Amino acid sequence: MQCYDKYLKAAFKEAATKAGHPEWELPDNAGTYNDTPDSTEFFGSNGTYLTDKGKFFLTWYSNNLITHGDDILDEANKAFLGCKVKLAAKVSGMHWWYNSPSHAAELTAGYYNLYDRDGYRPIARMLSRHDAILNFTCLEMRDSEQDAAAKSAPQELVQQVLSGAWREHIEVAGENALSRYDSYAYNQILLNARPNGITNKGVPKMHGFTYLRSSDDLFEDTNFELFKIFVKKMHADQEYCSDPAKYGKELKPLKRSKPKIPIEDLLDATTPMKPLPWDEETDMKVDG
Repeated sequence: MQCYDKYLKAAFKEAATKAGHPEWELPDNAGTYNDTPDSTEFFGSNGTYLTDKGKFFLTWYSNNLITHGDDILDEANKAFLGCKVKLAAKVSGMHWWYNSPSHAAELTAGYYNLYDRDGYRPIARMLSRHDAILNFTCLEMRDSEQDAAAKSAPQELVQQVLSGAWREHIEVAGENALSRYDSYAYNQILLNARPNGITNKGVPKMHGFTYLRSSDDLFEDTNFELFKIFVKKMHADQEYCSDPAKYGKELKPLKRSKPKIPIEDLLDATTPMKPLPWDEETDMKVDG
């Protein structure tokens, strides 16, 4: 966990005391970076994360990060007020251990996400008051490409996070995590950008996509030819349009953020919901 400096130790002790548990301390049984969840007391079977003490800590930990993000966005809003910009916040794609009961990687990073608790929709709800974009990653990844031992599920994670954001009526953007130049990766990105294809019905479409990254490998002849096809497919085979207003993406002067949302209202969004429906494959494949 990233909370062991003297300030956060004091903050946790104050919160625990206020909750009637002055004896509670920060966890010291969550292992180290290279441990597996089952080898730790905190994340193991019937681990600390399932106890009242563990739940209190994880709620405090994740709430602190949400509040911090809210404060930073509020300052950014004031700094850019009136400018033609759109604020965004990056949410990390912790897809390893997603299929394990404890979701250890996510919990360690402050995303309190379990099978019975949504750790991402509260973030999206917080972003909604700033009219900010949720920017997510690992859009190119498929479950079948991951090491089974890591219990990784990037496809399910992407669908959960994007669905939660769209349910909170905010825009979603994304990016790939790894340098990929193949049709499998491009087709997966296209699917996540338009989960129900080129239609005005069904799931919303992604606001924007950042491709990572420019390199000599990308500009190698075969790779670059496929990349150009990918870009065209992301634009639904339409020609370049220099006027964002024509496709509903006109940047308007930034308005002041709406009033702060009470933490209790943010936590109402932790109730898990099934992801929105995703097609099996994109209708705009780069390879035919």
